[in-house]
Amino acid sequence: MMRIACIGEAMIELSMAGEDAQLGVAGDTLNTAIYLHREAPALQVEFVTCLGDDPFSQRISDFIASQGVGRDTIHRIAGSSPGLYAITTTEDGERSFTYWRNASAARQLFADLDFSILAGFDAVYLSGISMAILPHPVRTALVAWLETAQVKVIYDSNYRPRLWENEAQAQQITKGMWDRADVALPSIDDEMALFGETAAQVETRFAGHRGQGALKRGESGPMSLGSQVTQAYPPAERVIDTTAAGDSFNGGYLGALLSGKSQADALMAGHQLAAKVVQHRGAIMPE
Repeated sequence: MMRIACIGEAMIELSMAGEDAQLGVAGDTLNTAIYLHREAPALQVEFVTCLGDDPFSQRISDFIASQGVGRDTIHRIAGSSPGLYAITTTEDGERSFTYWRNASAARQLFADLDFSILAGFDAVYLSGISMAILPHPVRTALVAWLETAQVKVIYDSNYRPRLWENEAQAQQITKGMWDRADVALPSIDDEMALFGETAAQVETRFAGHRGQGALKRGESGPMSLGSQVTQAYPPAERVIDTTAAGDSFNGGYLGALLSGKSQADALMAGHQLAAKVVQHRGAIMPE
């Protein structure tokens, strides 16, 4: 059985509705892990993170287990707690986010520079958010470890400027990860913002990527990386909430690809899943 480690941060989510708040759990790589497990239950999907010993950390751990994702690789840190964010929505449906994550336990992931927990996996999946929350020496050490590790590396840059100390470090780490990634899952908007390129320049750069993957381009559909695929991608019937559109695409694509399906089938699986997810509110669509 193939084992995949999804690395990152899981947070408590407060979704505001007037004076009331609905409590949930979210995180970009966790969202992908959940959809990956749903699409390919024969694969063993584990989530790698740090949590505290508080009730909210336990709530996150219980949620992960309830979604069929493994939690044996979650490290619990006494006295720590997870990050938190709140979603507020205007009358016309526009969403805004407020974060409290500077003291998140996940920021202590790999603090001892020991990455051996990843050595037993067939593939590791991580994102720019996974990297951004780590101290820069840990990021660079992780990139260096991955360069020689006998593991399939899957990366989504998922660029969030506020999480990085500066643009130069974000560019350095992202370039290093694209050089190493066996499967690249960039979003065209993120790459344009991070590297100051046009859409055409981003497409040209990734056309020469060393491995497989998909350049996510929203309504235009994904551009195949590693092999040429020509097929039409029908748009979603309606769009209610784009939260986790990219995360769910990744889960659908990887579920198909890692199960042995063709690149064309994997691209379509990712697109179709994302098209369903954007028709529901929240990151995790009901099963």
